[in-house]
Amino acid sequence: MTTTREIEPQTQELDRVTIRFAGDSGDGMQLTGTQFTRTAAVYGNDISTLPDFPAEIRAPAGSLPGVSGFQISFSSTDIHTPGDEPDVLVAMNPAALKTNVGDLPAGGALIVNSDAFTAANLSKAGYAANPLTDGSLKQYALFEIPISTLNERSLDGLDMTSKQKDLTKNFFALGIMFWLYGRDYDGTVRWIDDKFGKRPVIAEANTRALKAGYAFGETTEIFHTHYRVAPAHLAPGTYRNITGNEATALGMLAASKLAKRPLFYGSYPITPASDILHQLSGYKSFGVKTFQAEDEIAAIGAAIGASYGGALGLTASSGPGIALKSEALGLAVMVELPLVVIDVQRAGPSTGMPTKTEQADLLQVMFGRNSDSPVPVVAPATPGECFDLAIEAWRLALKYVTPVVYLSDAFLATGAEPWKIPSLEDLPDISVRNWTEKETFHPYDRDPKTLARKWAVPGTPGLEHRIGGLEKADISGNVSYDPDNHHRMQLLRQAKVARIADDVPEIEVFGPDRGDLLILGWGSTYGAIRSAVERMQAQGRSVAHAHLRHLNPFPSNTEKVLRSYRRVLIPEVNLGQLLMLIRAQFLIDAEGYNRVRGKPFRIAEIVEQAEKILGVGD
Repeated sequence: MTTTREIEPQTQELDRVTIRFAGDSGDGMQLTGTQFTRTAAVYGNDISTLPDFPAEIRAPAGSLPGVSGFQISFSSTDIHTPGDEPDVLVAMNPAALKTNVGDLPAGGALIVNSDAFTAANLSKAGYAANPLTDGSLKQYALFEIPISTLNERSLDGLDMTSKQKDLTKNFFALGIMFWLYGRDYDGTVRWIDDKFGKRPVIAEANTRALKAGYAFGETTEIFHTHYRVAPAHLAPGTYRNITGNEATALGMLAASKLAKRPLFYGSYPITPASDILHQLSGYKSFGVKTFQAEDEIAAIGAAIGASYGGALGLTASSGPGIALKSEALGLAVMVELPLVVIDVQRAGPSTGMPTKTEQADLLQVMFGRNSDSPVPVVAPATPGECFDLAIEAWRLALKYVTPVVYLSDAFLATGAEPWKIPSLEDLPDISVRNWTEKETFHPYDRDPKTLARKWAVPGTPGLEHRIGGLEKADISGNVSYDPDNHHRMQLLRQAKVARIADDVPEIEVFGPDRGDLLILGWGSTYGAIRSAVERMQAQGRSVAHAHLRHLNPFPSNTEKVLRSYRRVLIPEVNLGQLLMLIRAQFLIDAEGYNRVRGKPFRIAEIVEQAEKILGVGD
């Protein structure tokens, strides 16, 4: 290790950099990526992240299934995705290299922990020869650094085992990256002190490792350039780095205050929705009550019970748990109570790939209950939007006295971006009153505008009424088996949801209001679609982008927008679910572009598909 630098490195200004950290699930790659993300956010860059977790809880160390990754893209301009491919890959072992190097473009920087390239680790990763010496990596800018050895030296004198010392090597790697991209490590040192303050030896070890990695970057001769990415020009305001799950929890809390009702959250732990429970459980001082139920059915049952009592009843799961909640969701449709059900989608079917993303539960939440049982469906497009759509879900649930499904997914839930903290004055009042006048109370008497029934809290004197899953008589709410009444009630429940179309914002179009191609999306495909359309518009293509946040019902101008373009392309991380709904409802010959790989779309593949439709290059 060189201790003095004879030639100062050049500084190169860049608009955007994408880094991927990869290693064993025990190597702390998520922590490393998160700390780099926070530092970039504080610096003022626009950021977008893609954590990639292994599904196996205890995959063998050094194995391919046990690789954990974290990709961050940070920029001096507005960005929408974590990048199609990394500019820099930090690989902590051979398995991390093998599973990720295929995404690194020729000429990309490859930083490896050379200490990990032992015969045993190479064998676990399926390498017949050492890629560091066989010439197979010659197309990359390869930096071999004995990270484990250098890190252990930096911890000399600490009362720790070699294994304990090795657990801090991720901070050594982080220190190198902080130096390479001109980032201050003081914020991470403060985080270490807060996190490990009660374990001073661990705090000291991580701090030493971080500073040693930074010092290595500063003194070694292997790096001839370090880089700067200027702060982005964001709209004025106070920002914080936020993930989709964090924004969802904060949005639900805000909705509780805006509705002037306590929030009850009943949940059963499931990836990738569990973080919402963890976050909401910390809001007891705001009147939030959280309940970890024994199963999914109990969780939604408790949430419905909270709604019976006049609170905001909330529950969450992923696709497998939504299947278990379906009967109780049908009960909420029948009794017409405000309820929000969060579905943080993941790759399926069944257990599928529980740590990978997908958006294939749309038809499930639309139709996955017995009989005709319509519910409004909303879907945020970015991590920050999860806050706004949480409030919107409750606005609709309360105003129309109906359960609402909120569709997020793993990409949104764990991805992060800068979020401008809203002013309280800018948030809507979504409060409604419970019915209290006994002289005019009939439980299924409806508001003529919204068709919402009168919501009375059980136990209110003089407002006793029958409730339950059996069909209700119109107006009185008594149990009814009359065929004509059942038909009328089904039409009323359907019409109530349909009326929401006139109470939500119209679709906004990015680009020309008519032209050759409209790319229509929903949910987390937003970033890739918007970036692809920006790229094609810069090349003079007649392409526009529209993104749905309300999926049932569609906004009132949906058909008009769709018919304003010669062709319509719908990219989805499923096999064509929105495509099916659009074609069925509007008889528009839209085309799908479908990939279900557990990964978000890349910008380039959407551009390629759009150019095929436009006949570019023919």
